[in-house]
Amino acid sequence: MISEKNIVLALKQVYDPEIPVNVYDLGLIYEIKSNEEGKVDVKMTLTAPNCPMADQLLQDVFDAVSDVPGVKDVALELTFEPPWDKSRMSEEALLELGML
Repeated sequence: MISEKNIVLALKQVYDPEIPVNVYDLGLIYEIKSNEEGKVDVKMTLTAPNCPMADQLLQDVFDAVSDVPGVKDVALELTFEPPWDKSRMSEEALLELGML
């Protein structure tokens, strides 16, 4: 089985192009599921539905998760329910952005 910890570590290397915080600590990752066959499902959102860098960010997430040992297939689901807001950010992200 794929380690969720390794997936999270990979996601922490992907940064929102407009905000200097990784997608995991920013709270853009809503759900991670993996199975024994090596498939990983990631449900995520964007800070705004009309994000101009959406395609690049989705590709970066796909590439990062694909590189995790044991991963054979990645499916991304983009959702805007619930809408993202700053309450989803980790304490580290809030500190990085000077919001704490």
